[in-house]
Amino acid sequence: MLKRSHGRAGGLVAGRRTFLGAAASLALPAFGAMAQAWPARPLRMIVPFVPGGGADLNARIVAEPLGQELGQTIVIENRGGAGGTIGAAAVAQAPADGYTLLYGTPGPLITNPFLMASMPYDAAKDFAPVSLLTKGAYCMAVGRDMPVRNVAELIELAKARPGQLTYASSGIGAGSHLAGELLCMQAGIRMNHVPYRGTGPALQDVAAGRVSISIDSYGPMLPLIQAGSLRPIAVTSLEPMPDTPELPPVAATLPGYEVTVVNYICVRAGTPRPIIDRLNQALVKVLASPVVIERLRAAGASRPVSSTPEELGELLRSEAAKWGEVIRRAGIQAG
Repeated sequence: MLKRSHGRAGGLVAGRRTFLGAAASLALPAFGAMAQAWPARPLRMIVPFVPGGGADLNARIVAEPLGQELGQTIVIENRGGAGGTIGAAAVAQAPADGYTLLYGTPGPLITNPFLMASMPYDAAKDFAPVSLLTKGAYCMAVGRDMPVRNVAELIELAKARPGQLTYASSGIGAGSHLAGELLCMQAGIRMNHVPYRGTGPALQDVAAGRVSISIDSYGPMLPLIQAGSLRPIAVTSLEPMPDTPELPPVAATLPGYEVTVVNYICVRAGTPRPIIDRLNQALVKVLASPVVIERLRAAGASRPVSSTPEELGELLRSEAAKWGEVIRRAGIQAG
C-alpha cells in the first residue's frame, strides 16, 4: 500500500508542484497576450541580395499584403553579398522578437554552410523556421543547334563524348552549378562546368552554342525560348510543372533526379512560439490570396506554397543533407 507523504519534504514537493502549476496557468495567458500585442511597430524583411533580382521582387510582392494582414508596415532591407550570408547574419544577430524576418533562398541556410570555409552563424541553430513561400524547379535547356531533343539523348551524347559537353551556371556553388553536378553523378556522365557571373550571360552563351546546356530558372530563359534560341527539354521537379505541362521531368528518364528551388521565411532562434505562429498564420492567408498567386506567377516565381514551421524545418534539414553530400563529392568550394 502506498503511504501518503508527510513532513517538510512532502510539503516542499507539494508546494513546488502547486507553484509550477500556477506558473504554467499564468504563462499561457501571458504568451497569448504577447501574440495579440505583436506586432506593435513596423517589421523589416531582410532580403540577402541586391535590389532588382528575383528574391527582391518576390519579397516585395509578399511583404505588402503580409504587412496589411499584421497591421504594420514591413520594410524591405537589401543586404547583399557573400551568396546571401551577410543578410542572413544580420537576422541571426537581431533581437529574437519577431520584428526581423529573413527572406531565405537555398544559399544562406542550405548550401552555403558546405560551400564556405567559415560562416558568421550556425545555419542549423540560429534560425527559427516560419513558413515556406514558394517551391519550384529548374528548366533544362540546350541551344537550338544541339543535336538532342530530350534527356535520354543528352545522356547518350555525353557518354559518347566524355568530357566534351559543357554546362553553364550563374556561379560556383549556385543552384545551376549543383543541378549540373547532380545530373553528372546520377547519370554517370562527365561534363565540364562553365561558371558565369549571373544567369543572363550564362544563358546567352548556351543560346549561342558556346556551352552545351543550362539547368536554371525558367523565367530568364523564356525570352530566349520564345526567340527560338533555346530549346527546353525537361524540368527538375518529380512531376511536370503547371506552367510548362509539356516538359517532362528529368526523373522520367533518370529516376530520383530532383532539384527543388525553395524560398521561405525564418526569424532568429529564440523568438517566442506565439509570435512565430501568428506570423505563420498571416503568411498562410497571404499565400492563398489569388492576387498574390497571380503576381508571383507573372513575376516568373515558383508557385506559392505555405507550410507549418515544422514542415519547413524538416525540408531545410533534408535539402541541406542532400546538397551537402553533392558538394562534398564534387569538391566544390565557393572561396
